[in-house]
Amino acid sequence: MKSIIVSLLNKLLGQKKINIDTFVFVNKVLIIRQHNQFGDLLASSALFVALKEKYPKCEINVLVSPANYYAIQKNSYIDNYFVFDKKRILNLLYFLRLKKFLSKRYDLCIVPSTVSLSFTSSLLGRFSDARLTLGVESLNGKENKYSSLFNVSVPLDWRKNPDQHVADFGLEIVKPFGITTTKFAPVISIGKEDIEYAKEFADEMGIDNSTRLIGIHVGAGKPKNRWSLDKYLAVADYLNTNYKTKFYFTGSIADKNEIDYIKQNTKIKVFYFLDKEISKLAALISISDLFITNDTGVMHVAGSTKASQISIFGPTNPYNWAPVGDNKYFCRNKSELIDDVTYEEVILLCDKILKK
Repeated sequence: MKSIIVSLLNKLLGQKKINIDTFVFVNKVLIIRQHNQFGDLLASSALFVALKEKYPKCEINVLVSPANYYAIQKNSYIDNYFVFDKKRILNLLYFLRLKKFLSKRYDLCIVPSTVSLSFTSSLLGRFSDARLTLGVESLNGKENKYSSLFNVSVPLDWRKNPDQHVADFGLEIVKPFGITTTKFAPVISIGKEDIEYAKEFADEMGIDNSTRLIGIHVGAGKPKNRWSLDKYLAVADYLNTNYKTKFYFTGSIADKNEIDYIKQNTKIKVFYFLDKEISKLAALISISDLFITNDTGVMHVAGSTKASQISIFGPTNPYNWAPVGDNKYFCRNKSELIDDVTYEEVILLCDKILKK
């Protein structure tokens, strides 16, 4: 049944391929990323940067989802965004708003992919009024059955460079057309009010010029990406003993169990910065001396700042996903089990950073 539906869609909505090596007259761009997780989208900010560098006056519009939209809320490279919610598609007013967003006379619509292909995103791209619709022809050698919905398509393959960073890989879809950048860090635009909010929180903690401010994020959406809570507590205890420090833990309602465990078992005074806007979280991390985190979306929030950072990895390849920068470090064991990363490995990195 699925193959019959795909064949029918290709016949009804398929487009003739256009062979071009550059895009001209790019004034309005639509990027469809409703199929990506928060961290994936935030880590792929380089695509927006590259488009603005190539076409400084272009208007960038992004279609996102309820699960990831806050990754681009504070991105200064993005002009407009629309939250696509499948559950509301039968609401007439919502449908008309969606139709209006897709019908802004776009010069170019891009449907990127990093680790998976999306039928919904491909279909939304086809329903836009874009003059050119750019999508994925194949991913890691697997044919995109919906590539006929694009009139320009590009094959993507992680296997060519298995350790390529996701920010760089995210540019592969536009590199053939001379669009690229070397700015791989996630983009979060921190406002004056965000910095003031962060400094007020630090003041309440009792931070002064001789005190180190250290943040820790113990949660992660995937259990395999969560380092031992007892090891986090041991790290905090070591740093508290050997340095003059103040600690804060970050998290959201999704991390309630982990945060409750920390509250019940910590031996030192710590503070909690919970359920905050992404720009306020980035602001607090930016004024911290060190931030320690699991491999999760908050890791990329910290990656948008210049703060020293330690990211702890399990099964995911850190060369693909770890934040980039001279003061960005990661720990990972060859076993790919996150709890095989030892307390001593993390402490060693902490000392290296804090003794500078």
